[in-house]
Amino acid sequence: MKKTKTSIISILLILMLAVSALPGCSADNFSDTAAPPSMDVPAASTDTASGGTDPLRVYFLDVGQGDCTILTQGDSAMLIDAGENDKGTTVQSYLEYLGIDSLDYAVLTHPDSDHIGGADVVLYKFDCDTILMPDVRTDTRTYDDVIQAMNAKGETAVHPSPGDIYEFGDAAFTVLAPVQSYDDNNNNSIVLRLDYGDNSFLFTGDAESQAEADILASGADVEADVLKVGHHGSSTSTSDEFLAAVSPEYAVISCGEGNSYGHPHAETLNKLRQNGITVYRTDEQGTIVAESDGREITWSSSPSDTWQSGEPSGSDTAAPPSQNQGVTYVLNTNTMKFHLPDCSSADDIAAENRKTTDQTREELIAEGYEPCGRCNP
Repeated sequence: MKKTKTSIISILLILMLAVSALPGCSADNFSDTAAPPSMDVPAASTDTASGGTDPLRVYFLDVGQGDCTILTQGDSAMLIDAGENDKGTTVQSYLEYLGIDSLDYAVLTHPDSDHIGGADVVLYKFDCDTILMPDVRTDTRTYDDVIQAMNAKGETAVHPSPGDIYEFGDAAFTVLAPVQSYDDNNNNSIVLRLDYGDNSFLFTGDAESQAEADILASGADVEADVLKVGHHGSSTSTSDEFLAAVSPEYAVISCGEGNSYGHPHAETLNKLRQNGITVYRTDEQGTIVAESDGREITWSSSPSDTWQSGEPSGSDTAAPPSQNQGVTYVLNTNTMKFHLPDCSSADDIAAENRKTTDQTREELIAEGYEPCGRCNP
């Protein structure tokens, strides 16, 4: 009788070993389905040191000159921004590839088109439990498209306040900004810190140095392992004081290859390099995935090692006057900033505040206008 039991156990063990060797029976890879055609999806580890708990995954999507981040933790899914107007279907496809059919949160950090342009498609195609937007409005077609998509689904936006905390699966995020209302939409960006176990990620939208200073003055805890670098690596963000307070190990810059704004700027890259921060860039590496088990963060690709700014070679500053002659600038008479004609911020200027001029850069500055930090005219 003992011999029979031993034989049965041996047979069962052999069968288990055989099944485990079949294709598809090993530990999960990045996803259960194949990537859509032409979509380059990086792989990420799925081993978790926390005993089988689903990891937090942060997908920094390559949407060209814009911002879009998808986060998943267990059955929870979250979107932060959605790229330009022509990126809506790209974001939709990526969400579908990940098996996401609804969102717990959609955070639209501020109304600039390179952050909310694709949101109308996403919000129309996917149900969303909570939509977070700053309490600012713009008279643009892009903003109106987003509002119309929300209206079509019977959804309204929540305007969060600093200190608000939201649960996200086994993670949670805290809203840190905007601390006050600003004339510049970049500074009105929702800034949030997401915590999962011992790891933290800080997402700053396009918040510039003024908003960063106000966040620090509020006493908010900004320290994080990963900094989503503000304003695509522009020198108008990531002040020395803010970077020191965040003290990140990693930084991610979302910008388009060969973009017209010179992002990321050399000044920002120099700060990151001098502080020994490991940098990832969508313009160089495409979509980047960070995965946290609550203790350690792993990445889908090697970090950038070029330290190459997007600015013209040998120039860290705006073009000299001789290179600006003959340029028609777009003025925002409300914010007193001037832009290049192809700047996305110029597209969002309300009609009553928009003006074009052939004045030189020096003449505009003498009149009190400031050059846009995005297009660096």
